[in-house]
Amino acid sequence: MVAKLIDGAAVASRLRQSIATRVTAIQARLGRVPGLAVVLVGEDPASQVYVRNKGKATHEVGMRSIEHKLYANTSEDAVLELVTSLNADPQVDGILVQLPLPKHISAERIVQAIDPDKDVDGLTTLNAGRLMTAQRGLVPCTPSGCMLLLKEALPSLAGLHAVVVGRSNLVGKPIAQLLLQADCTVTMAHSKTPDLPGVCRTADILIAAVGRPALVRGAWIKPGAVVIDVGINRITGGDGKPKLCGDVATAEALEHALAITPVPGGVGPMTIACLLQNTLTAFERRLES
Repeated sequence: MVAKLIDGAAVASRLRQSIATRVTAIQARLGRVPGLAVVLVGEDPASQVYVRNKGKATHEVGMRSIEHKLYANTSEDAVLELVTSLNADPQVDGILVQLPLPKHISAERIVQAIDPDKDVDGLTTLNAGRLMTAQRGLVPCTPSGCMLLLKEALPSLAGLHAVVVGRSNLVGKPIAQLLLQADCTVTMAHSKTPDLPGVCRTADILIAAVGRPALVRGAWIKPGAVVIDVGINRITGGDGKPKLCGDVATAEALEHALAITPVPGGVGPMTIACLLQNTLTAFERRLES
């Protein structure tokens, strides 16, 4: 068996095109477009790249990008004041505070200050609770993207056994809830799970989201399983140059899985596309209220 590679870039491109079409129609009807505000505190190089890419993608689909770049020594109260002002701004439909924040600022306090209906990262306690109870809310972007990629590989998820390796609030826990809502039977696994390889071998769907390079080996994968590799790890390759590596040993996995997401080019492109989708969703729901 040679696994199919699930092309996240292609799926994300289709989603962005659909969003752009809807935004064009909104602008023609209402004379305004959804606005996404991104707050960057400090000069973390990776965060700067992420914010730049998000801004570019926002413009490309016709939305308004509003960037607030603050010095690393900005006080927590000043960041809270900015978030409060964005909550009240009718031209802002989505708010994203880029993490990590400088050590003197509580990420929890800042995130929880965001209006849940503008929380396009889906990280507020209210949105987490809405997801847990299958109510309408804003869902974290990476898990949403993973679900779209699963549906590329499988006609139905109902009745399948999904194993989620990783229990983070950003990916592991929310994707488990989404899988349950899709009628999967879900097992949550993590670093303390006894016989982790054996647990993984029971999965029809295997989600790897632990942040450990090539943790999941080919022999851990049930023949015919679909594997979603969420990991994005920077390692040094055999040539001494940096490269990206997932949480799954991809070359080994290709011999066992039905389909697998590559790294890069799998889950990564979906995260920004789903951020744009969340912004559009937030905009449309605010029109309803």
